Amino acid sequence: MKKQVALLTVALLPGLANAAEGVAGAKPDAAYWAAGLCMGLAAAVVAYSQSRAASAALEGIGRNPASAKPGFVPMILCLALMESIALFAFLVAGSILG
Repeated sequence: MKKQVALLTVALLPGLANAAEGVAGAKPDAAYWAAGLCMGLAAAVVAYSQSRAASAALEGIGRNPASAKPGFVPMILCLALMESIALFAFLVAGSILG
């Protein structure tokens, strides 16, 4: 239940940042918080998922060394797609800040 509340809170932060009104031309503090949490959460999720993928790949190679060559390209592709999550979060954080 705590995870769901935390994820819902983080998901609603960009809306909070866009809804906050400040002085004309000035960004509200909520926008900086939302952008920082967006990048921080994305970096944490990407790092965790990449470490789990690399761990699983290395464990598979350790059990069956013949699978090292055929499994290399899919693993790199998987890691690249995970890294794109961080790039998308960077774009979202940038759009929040303007």
